[in-house]
Amino acid sequence: MENRRLKLPTGIPTFEKIRTGGYVYVDKTQYLINLIDAGEIYFLARPRRFGKSLTVSTFEALFSGRKDLFKGLYAEEFLNRPEFKPSPVISLDMSKVVTNNGIDGIRESMANQMKNIANQLDVSLPDSKLPGILFNNLIIKTYAKHNQKVVVLIDEYDAPYTEFVNDTGMANEVRDELRNCYKQMKANDRYIRFIFLTGISKFARFGVFSTLNTTTDISLMPEYAGMCGYTEEEIIRYFPDYLEDTAKKMGISTEALIEKMRDYYNGFCFDQELKARLYNPFSTLAFFYEKVFADYWVETGRSKVIADFMKNHHLTVAQFRNFSIPASFARSPGDVDTTSPEGFLYQCGYLTLHDKNEDGFLLDYPNTEVLNSMSALVVENILRDRDESFNLCRKELLSGLREVNHKQVVRAFNRLLAVVPYEDYTKTAQEMISCVDYDSDDAEKERKSKEWIYRTKILCFLHGCGVRVFAEMHSNLGCSDMVIFYGGKTWVIEFKVAYKDKGHDPVKRAEEALKQIEKMNYAASYPDAICVGMAINDEKRQITAFQVVDNEVTK
Repeated sequence: MENRRLKLPTGIPTFEKIRTGGYVYVDKTQYLINLIDAGEIYFLARPRRFGKSLTVSTFEALFSGRKDLFKGLYAEEFLNRPEFKPSPVISLDMSKVVTNNGIDGIRESMANQMKNIANQLDVSLPDSKLPGILFNNLIIKTYAKHNQKVVVLIDEYDAPYTEFVNDTGMANEVRDELRNCYKQMKANDRYIRFIFLTGISKFARFGVFSTLNTTTDISLMPEYAGMCGYTEEEIIRYFPDYLEDTAKKMGISTEALIEKMRDYYNGFCFDQELKARLYNPFSTLAFFYEKVFADYWVETGRSKVIADFMKNHHLTVAQFRNFSIPASFARSPGDVDTTSPEGFLYQCGYLTLHDKNEDGFLLDYPNTEVLNSMSALVVENILRDRDESFNLCRKELLSGLREVNHKQVVRAFNRLLAVVPYEDYTKTAQEMISCVDYDSDDAEKERKSKEWIYRTKILCFLHGCGVRVFAEMHSNLGCSDMVIFYGGKTWVIEFKVAYKDKGHDPVKRAEEALKQIEKMNYAASYPDAICVGMAINDEKRQITAFQVVDNEVTK
C-alpha cells in the first residue's frame, strides 16, 4: 500500500478531516458494521488518546450516509445496502465540558453543547439551563423534525466526573448531574435507533447502565479488542514508508525498529483472552513524526491528576508490577471515587491486563513509555516537595552513567534518598514484604521494608530518567538487585543496608555487596559490566560507601 503521499493523523479525531485531508486512515470500519448489524446499545471503555473520538466520528459519518468518505473501506458495502437510510445524529463530546467553574459552569457548558447540536439539526429547545431537560427535548424534537429515529453518540461520557478524582464531593455532584442527563436515553428509547458510548470505565453509579439495561459492554470482548489502537500488523501494513524512513534515520533495520517500538509503545491489552496487544495510536504517530523514542502519551495531559493521586495514596511504581486481580475486577473495577488504586490506574490506562494466573489476571504497566512516565511523575513529586530539581538530579545521574563516574552516580542516588518521605511509604512496604515473607519476625520485616523502599525509589528514579534498568536480574546462581543499560555500558549493582543496631560497618557492607556479585556470577552475561557494591547507611539514609570491581573502596 502506497502511503508516502499521506500525512500522519496525529491528534486528529475527525473522520472527515482524515479522509479528505490526505491522512493515513487505518480501516476499523468492519468493527462498526458488525456492531450495527448485531445490536443497538453499546459501551466501549478505553484510555484517553486511544482512538475513541475517531470511532465516534466515524459512526457519525456512517449514519449520516457520507458515502464519499467510505470509498474503498469495509463500510462502503453497508452504505450501498438497499435498506440503508441516513439518520439524524446527536453526538455529544463530554471531554469538551468546561469543568473549572463549579457545578453551575458544568451545567452551562453541557447546555451550550446541546443547543449547538440543536441548531445543526434545525430544532428549537426550551429556555432551560438544565442539561437533562435539554437532552430530553433534543431527542424528541430531532425525531419529530426529521421523522427518523435518532442515533445518539456520547464520547468520553465520564470525562467531567474523572476530572475530580481527588475531590470526592465535587465528583458526587458531577455524577448526579450526568445521571440526570443520561437517563433521558431510556425515557426516549422509542425515538432512538442506535446508542454508542465511550469512556474510560463503566461506572456503576452513573445510572446509565442500570437504566439502559440492554447495553452491551464490548470493552473486553476479544472480537472488538482491536477496535481502537493499532496492532503491529496494522502498523506494518499502513505505515511502511514511515517505518523505513525512521529506521534509516536511526541507522537500524526495519525489523530492529519494530522490536524497539514493541518494547516502548506496544502492550495494551483489552482482551480477556489476552490475544491482542496494541500500540497507543497517539504515541505511535508522534514517534513517526519526531523519530525519537519519548513519552508522548503522558505528556498530553492529566499527569498532575495522576501524580497527585499517587502522592495522596502514598503509592509506589513497583507495587503494581505483576499485580494480581480477580477476573471480575477487569470488567467492573469500580467508580473513580471508591475504587482501589489499582482500579483507578487500570481505568486510566496506566496498568493493563498482562497475564493470567489461578485467580484471574495480572496487571502491569503496558510498556516502557508508561513505566518511565509513571516513575518520573512519582519522583518529580517527591523532589518538588523538598525543593529539589528532578532535571538537575537526572542530569547528574545520566552524566555519571555515561562517563562511568561512580561518585557522581552515587551523588544522584543520594539526592533522591535524602528527600524520600519514608514514613509515608512504610505501610505499603510492609504490605509488600508480608505478601512474600511469612516467617521473619517483626524486626526483620521492618528492616526488609526499609530495604524495599530504598531499592524501589532508586529503581523508580532510573525509570523516570529514561534509563533502561531491570531489577532482580537472574544469573545461574541468583538475582542481582539491578542491571542498568545506558550509553552502551552495563552496570550491575548490588545494595546492602548498614544498620547501626546490628553493628554494621558501611565499608564492609559495600565489600559484601561486591563479593556477592562476583560469587553469584551476576555479571556473567555482561563481560564488560561495571560492577558496583553499594552500602546504604540506614541511620543517615544515604549511600555512604561503595566498592567497584577494582577493589577501590570509596566513602
